Amino acid sequence: MASADAPCYTLVFEDSSETPTTQELRAALQKGSDEVKLDTLRKIIVSTINGNPQPQLLMPIIQYVMPSRNKQLKKLLHFYWEVCPKYDDNGKLKQEMILVVNAIRNDLQHPNEYIRGATLRFLQKISKDQELLEPLIPTCRACLEHRHSYVRKNAVFAVYSIYREFEHLIPDAPELLQTFLAAESDATCKRNAFVFLAHCAMPKAVEYILQVFDQIPSMDEHLQMSIIEVIRLDCKQETTHKARYILLISELLNASSHAVKYEAATTLTSLTQNPAAVKAAASCYINLVQKESDNNAKLIVLDRLDALRSKHGHVLDPLIMDILQILSSADLEVRRKALSIVLSLTSSRNVEEVVLFLKKQLQKTQDQEYEKAPEYRQLLIQSIHVCAVKFSEVAASVVHALMDFLGDSNNPSALDVVAFVREVVEKFPQLRRTICDKLIQTLPEIKSGKVYRGVLWILGEYAEDVQEIQEVFRQLRKVLGEIPILASEQRLLEEASAEDGEEKKDEQVKTETSKPKVLADGTYATESAFTSVSSARLEAVKAAAKPPLRALILGGDFYTGSVLASALTKLVLRYTELSSEQRKCNALKAEAMLIMASVIRVGQSKFVTVPIDEDSSERIMDCIRTLSELETQPAVHEIFLKNTKAAYSKMVAAQEKKAAEKRESEKAKAAIVQVDDLLTFRQFSKKAADDVIDDSEDVNRATGAGEVTEDFISNLSRISQLTGFSDPIYAEAYVKVHGFDILLDVLLVNQTADTLQNLCLDFATLGDLKLVERPSVYTIAPHSFQSIKATIKVSSTETGVIFGSILWEGPGLAEQCVILNDIHIDIMDYIKPAYCTEQQFRSMWTEFEWENRVNVTTTISDPREYLNHVMKATNMSCLTPEGALSGDCDFLSANMYARSLFGEDALANLSVERTEEGTITGHVRIRSKTQGIALSLGDRITMAQKDNKPPV
Repeated sequence: MASADAPCYTLVFEDSSETPTTQELRAALQKGSDEVKLDTLRKIIVSTINGNPQPQLLMPIIQYVMPSRNKQLKKLLHFYWEVCPKYDDNGKLKQEMILVVNAIRNDLQHPNEYIRGATLRFLQKISKDQELLEPLIPTCRACLEHRHSYVRKNAVFAVYSIYREFEHLIPDAPELLQTFLAAESDATCKRNAFVFLAHCAMPKAVEYILQVFDQIPSMDEHLQMSIIEVIRLDCKQETTHKARYILLISELLNASSHAVKYEAATTLTSLTQNPAAVKAAASCYINLVQKESDNNAKLIVLDRLDALRSKHGHVLDPLIMDILQILSSADLEVRRKALSIVLSLTSSRNVEEVVLFLKKQLQKTQDQEYEKAPEYRQLLIQSIHVCAVKFSEVAASVVHALMDFLGDSNNPSALDVVAFVREVVEKFPQLRRTICDKLIQTLPEIKSGKVYRGVLWILGEYAEDVQEIQEVFRQLRKVLGEIPILASEQRLLEEASAEDGEEKKDEQVKTETSKPKVLADGTYATESAFTSVSSARLEAVKAAAKPPLRALILGGDFYTGSVLASALTKLVLRYTELSSEQRKCNALKAEAMLIMASVIRVGQSKFVTVPIDEDSSERIMDCIRTLSELETQPAVHEIFLKNTKAAYSKMVAAQEKKAAEKRESEKAKAAIVQVDDLLTFRQFSKKAADDVIDDSEDVNRATGAGEVTEDFISNLSRISQLTGFSDPIYAEAYVKVHGFDILLDVLLVNQTADTLQNLCLDFATLGDLKLVERPSVYTIAPHSFQSIKATIKVSSTETGVIFGSILWEGPGLAEQCVILNDIHIDIMDYIKPAYCTEQQFRSMWTEFEWENRVNVTTTISDPREYLNHVMKATNMSCLTPEGALSGDCDFLSANMYARSLFGEDALANLSVERTEEGTITGHVRIRSKTQGIALSLGDRITMAQKDNKPPV
C-alpha cells in the first residue's frame, strides 16, 4: 500500500524534547519490564503516526512484545499493527507479517473471551489488507459459534467488515449470518447480524422482519431501531409489504424507548399521509416532549412537530391542548417553541380555549417562587397579544386581564401590555371606552416611565368624550400631587427647616462656624456647617414618598414630562371641540398650562436629580404656546388631534401588510426552474406526502456533497497567491468557505530541475481558527505539480489570518524554506442579514458591552445612498421602516442588524448629516456581545469607505 493512502486513525501530540534513538527503544523492548515495554511501544506508535515509522523495530516488537500475556500490551500491539508499515517498497507483504498473522490466529483461538473479542475488533481495522485477512477467515467464522456473546457480536462485525471489502473471501456470509440470526438469543448479536443483512443482503433482512413480525414490539430497542431503518430503506424501492410496515410502525409508537418512538413517528409520516397516522405521529412527538428530560432533545422533537404542522396544517388542530401541556416544562426555549406551534395552529374554533389556558398560566407567574416568572410572563403576554389581534372575539376578554400587569415591576412585560393595548384600541373602536376607563384607574399603580408614556399617549388619543377627559385630569392630579410642583416642594423644605425651631437658634453659632475641606484636586475650601444641614434637609425632602408620576419627573424623566404635556394638549383641544361651556374649557386649559409650566420650573430647580434637557423644555413650551393661541392656529390643532393618530394607523397597517407578505412568501416559495430541467409528474412518483427522512441524505446536506458546484469565475475570485513566481516553489490556494469549515486547496509547482524530497506544507492560524490536521509529507519531481488539501475549523465571527511556510530537503539534505503570503479570511462569509423587533434591538443595544465607533469619511453625498453602501459592505439589514427613511432630508438615522452562523448578534446605528458643502458627516456605531465581530465589522466599513463602491 502506498504511504499516501495509509489510513490515519488518531492524531497524537509527540514531545520532541525527549525523542529516544532506535537503539534505546530496541534495548527497552528487549530488557524492560511490561510497564517499560508499554511506555516504549506507546512512543513507537506516536512516532509512527507522526511520520517516522522506524521499520527496523518491527522484528524486536515481534520477538519481545508479541509473546507477552499482558492484556494491555496485546491491546497496544493492535494499535501498532494498524499503523506500522506492512508492505515493502515493491508493495508486497513483508515476511515478518507472517509471524504477526500467526499470532493473531492464536489470539482468535485464545480461551479468554476478552482477547478473542478485542482481536476480532482489530480485524475490522485492517479490513483493507487482503493478504493479512485471508489465513484468518476460518478462525473468524468459528468465533460465530463461541459460547460468549462478546466474542459472537464482534465476530459478526468482523465478518461484515471483511465481506464489505472482499466479498470473495466469505462468499456465503449472508446465508451464514441468516442462519446465525435465526439461532441467536443475545439481543446485541442479533442486532449486529441484522445490520449486516440490512447493508449486504436487503431481501434476507426483509424476510427476517416478516418471520418475526409479531415479536418485534417486544424486542430489544437497538434491534427495533435497525428494523425501522430497514423499513425506511425498503420503502424507497417498490415493495408489497408497505401496509404491514405501517401497521408495525404504528405499534412501535407505543414502545418504551424514546429513541424508538421518535424514529417510528418520523418513519410513519414518511410512509403515509393518512390523517390518522399523522395525528398518531404528532401525539407521539408531544408525548416524547413531555416525558423526555433533555431540553435539547425536546427542542429537536418540537422542530419535527413544527415541520409536521407546516405540511399537514389543520390535521393537528385537535391536539392543540396537548401541545399546551408542554408549557409545564421549566426551559424557556422549549416554552417559546411550543407557543409558536400553538399560535400557528390557533383558529377561531379553539382560540377561546387557548387564551383561557394562557390566562391561567399568566396568573401562575405572579407566584414569587415560579421559575423564570418575568421572562415567561413576557412570553405569555406576547402570545395573548398575537391571539387577540388575530381573533377579535377574544380581544375584549383578555385586554382587561392584561391591563392588571401594567403596574408590573418587570418593565418588559408592562411594555408588552402597553403595545398590546395600543394596538387593540386602534383596531377595535368598540372597546375604546372600557379600555380607557381601565387605564385611568390603573394610572396610580404604574411604576415605569416608559409605561406611563404609552398610557398617556393612548389616553391623549382615545379619550373621546367630556366625562372621560375630566376623569383623566382628576387621576392625573392624584399621580402628580400638589401643583405647582416647585412651590409645594419649596414649602416642604421650609416646613422641614421650621420644625427645627428653637434648636436652630441655639445652634446658630455652631452652624455659622466653618471648617476646612480637601477638594478632589487637593486644594482646600471652607465648608459651612449651615450648608451641610441645608443639603441634608434637601435630600430628605427629595427622598420623601411621592405620587408615581411626580417621582418620575423629580427623578429627571423629563421625556415623560413632555409626553404628559402633549397628552394634556390633545385632551384640552378635544374638550374645547366637544364642550360649549367656555368657563370649563378655560379652567381646564389653565390647569393644563399650569402643570406644563410647573414641570419646566421644577426642571430648572435644585429639587430634581438632573436639570431638564433642552428638547423636553422646547416641546413643553410648544404645547403651552399651542394652548395659549387656541383660536389662531387651526393647523396645529389638526396635527395634535388627527395626524398623530393617522401616523399610528398607518404604522399598524404597514406591519399587517408586512406580516401578510411574509405569510404569502412562506406559502409560495417558487424555485427557479431551468429550461432543460427534468419534468416530474407527481402522479407517477412513488414519494409520499413527506420527504423520506434519510440519514445518508442528511449527511450529504451537512457536508455539502449535494450542493451545486460553483462556477469557474467565482472560484477564480477566491484564489490567493502564496509565493512569488521567482520562488523555487510556486504556490496558490483556492479558499472555499463551507459552513463552519474553510477548505484550502493548495497547488504547488516545483519550478526547479531538482526533486524536492520530504516537502511539508506547514500552516498556522491567528484568531478563532483551528487547523484540523497537518498535511502529509510529499516528494515532488522536477517541474511537476502537487495538490494539497487542508481543513480549518472556524469557531467565531472574527477576522482570521492563515499564514505558514513550505519546508523541504534540498541538495545535500540541507533544509530549505519559503514563507507564504498571509490569507485573510473574510468574515462576510459568516454574516447574514437578519431581522428583529425594535424592542429586541433596544434590549440588545443596552445589554451588549462592546462598541466600535467608525467616523464617516466618504465622497458619497446622499445619506440614503451611503446607508445602502454600508448595508452591502456589511451584509446587514435595515430595521428602520421605509416610511421613516423616505423623503428628502439632510439628516438620516437608521438601525441595522445581522446574525452570524454562530448565533452572534451584530447591531449597528448609522447617524449621518449632509453639510452645506454637500458632504456627509457622522458616525456608525457597532455593538456586539463579543469584541471580535464589532472590530471586524468596523474594519469592513473603514475599508469600504476608501472606495465608493461596496466590495464584491
